[in-house]
Amino acid sequence: MVGGNANPPDPVGLVPLFPQGTPITEPIQTVEADGTLVTYMGMRPTERHARERGEAWDAPDQGPGRYLTFPSFYFQNRSFGLVIRDEVPAGRSKITFTLRVNDGTFDGTTFSLFRNASDPNVRDYGWALNYGFGNPKFLNQDHYPLPICIAGQPDADCQFSVDTNWRTDPHSTLKVGDPVELAPAPRLKYNADGSAVIDGGGARYYSFEQLYVAGVGLRPWYGIAPNLDSAALPADTLSGGQTSLSYNYSEEPMRVFQQMANNIGIQNTRRFVEGRRLFHTSFVDGRHSEHPESNPVFSAHAGQLGPRYNQVSCIACHAMNGRTTAPAAGTPFAGTVLTGSAGSDGKRVPDATYGLNVLQKAGAAGAADYGVNVQAYTTTVRTLADGEKVELQKPVYAFKGPVPAQFSARQAPQVIGVGLLEALPESTVLALADPGDANGDGIRGVANLVIDPETGQTRLGRFGWKAAKASVRHQAAEALVNDMGVVSPVYPSRSCQRAATDCRSNPQGSGVNEQELQRVVQYLELLAVPAQRSLRSAFPAGVRVSPEHEVNPAQVARGAQLFTQVNCVGCHTATLKTGTTHPFAELRDQTIHPYTNLLLHDMGAGLADTVAEGKAQPSMWRTAPLWGIGSLPFVQGAAQNVRYLHDGRARTLMEAIGWHGGEADNSRQRFEALSKDDRAAVLAFLATL
Repeated sequence: MVGGNANPPDPVGLVPLFPQGTPITEPIQTVEADGTLVTYMGMRPTERHARERGEAWDAPDQGPGRYLTFPSFYFQNRSFGLVIRDEVPAGRSKITFTLRVNDGTFDGTTFSLFRNASDPNVRDYGWALNYGFGNPKFLNQDHYPLPICIAGQPDADCQFSVDTNWRTDPHSTLKVGDPVELAPAPRLKYNADGSAVIDGGGARYYSFEQLYVAGVGLRPWYGIAPNLDSAALPADTLSGGQTSLSYNYSEEPMRVFQQMANNIGIQNTRRFVEGRRLFHTSFVDGRHSEHPESNPVFSAHAGQLGPRYNQVSCIACHAMNGRTTAPAAGTPFAGTVLTGSAGSDGKRVPDATYGLNVLQKAGAAGAADYGVNVQAYTTTVRTLADGEKVELQKPVYAFKGPVPAQFSARQAPQVIGVGLLEALPESTVLALADPGDANGDGIRGVANLVIDPETGQTRLGRFGWKAAKASVRHQAAEALVNDMGVVSPVYPSRSCQRAATDCRSNPQGSGVNEQELQRVVQYLELLAVPAQRSLRSAFPAGVRVSPEHEVNPAQVARGAQLFTQVNCVGCHTATLKTGTTHPFAELRDQTIHPYTNLLLHDMGAGLADTVAEGKAQPSMWRTAPLWGIGSLPFVQGAAQNVRYLHDGRARTLMEAIGWHGGEADNSRQRFEALSKDDRAAVLAFLATL
């Protein structure tokens, strides 16, 4: 039942989320017998170029570019990909590119390769080679192949090859390690008015500018001299391994949590955009949160919102895929408020009024007002040894309905990287646990064990502030029913929100079907994690450096060293490796830097709530991943809009650290004992994650 996880005795009965032998959904790279490397690169439409701002490079700031946007109709008939057959590692100077269309017909797609970095005038964009995908089955009057490519066609219909490196003058033989920048520009078959024949939407787009390294594959990139030329990011900056998002030069840091994995496959791109559509759909009227006037209405989901709810769509909780709106004193709390007490069998007993969480809003006139406000903040001041004062605030809540005996206010976290965390082997997480503090460092770490709501099996808890959810599917389905009253195959009745024992056997109304639930889960699993911004980008002289790239590498490196020295890594584990059993090849065998161990830690009375979840007692919290934390001020619109910790009480990272007690108390004291410059270095390091 929802939130009603039993408390299994120990990991002996733990069942892996993905057993050995789990097949992959689709390949992303294969190697032929002679060493030829075949890479499958998924793509989606965008509106402009990767290095194109809202103004010319040497002009005053006029706003962001439109490279990371999602144009109208992005979720249908517009995903595609390239099959890259690279014969360079087999000793031949040849790379063949095949255009694969997922749906419908593309007509006029162009393909640009090899950024013309030697030309000093190339800035926003500029390519040494521009080409089209001519199909020999469609010829013009001069018997020249037309660029018409159709879903399901043989690969030979739309492909071309390069046999030299166009970055050199004269062109040279391709060799392993050569960078090959790729920039497809998809064009759909169109009507006389320019609209797409297949659905009436737009027909002309750009797409991602990717870096392919001969003999290696796709690599996340950053800008080096001259003029932000493409270079593969070093491994230690790849927070999400090869799924990591490249550095952004279109000044759209607010959109970095919304992008698909850098190594995404062709069919998985379609799954990603279809899932994203549902994530952005209102369950009131079926309209998309972006371009609601031009995007097709998802009419199947209009009117599916429950009678009580907190938000009308997934994106309303996770704005820009980030966190809950910062709660000011005297305003409604925009997160969720868990309720219920711990039963003798380890299950949560629902609150008599609210069930397992407070659904603050109601659609019916005259319904009870269950709103929860942040009434005020109480404050205390901690004075550090060097005289710096840190104010700590704690929210006081006011319930318009009955005050529950036990409750826990939770802000919605950012949703990036969840697929990679899901791909970690259970053995990796359990090896980090130290429930008896065998090493004597004062840090224990306990794995939460939860019951899979569909199978009844005991699984490792990975998601939620107390690691009470076993999988992304579990987390997403619970959010649908508990925050919006929307049913799904996991929780087919709204009575699940009240922990009814028969809720899974008595379906109630229409909601998200199995394929749609899979799509929204796949979307979340395939979201990219931004690469760590610890490197200086080579902006040309006289060009304004984008704020997110204003970094001091020496200070960041010092901060990383101190982060380890004060033993923040005792809980925030820097480096982990995913396993080889997740259905998505994109997530397998990735070295990642999430800064979490997924374990529960006692954080002291100051952070305790009154709700227990499985092994997580009121003062115990899962180590929150830190990747992406430095992008939050951009994603949330400004630093003052960001809140940290489970209930969003902390306004700054300094304040969040100040609340660390219990098992984290020693590390907090060591951090606060650092010099002011060294504390600033740690914060500068965190700001790059």
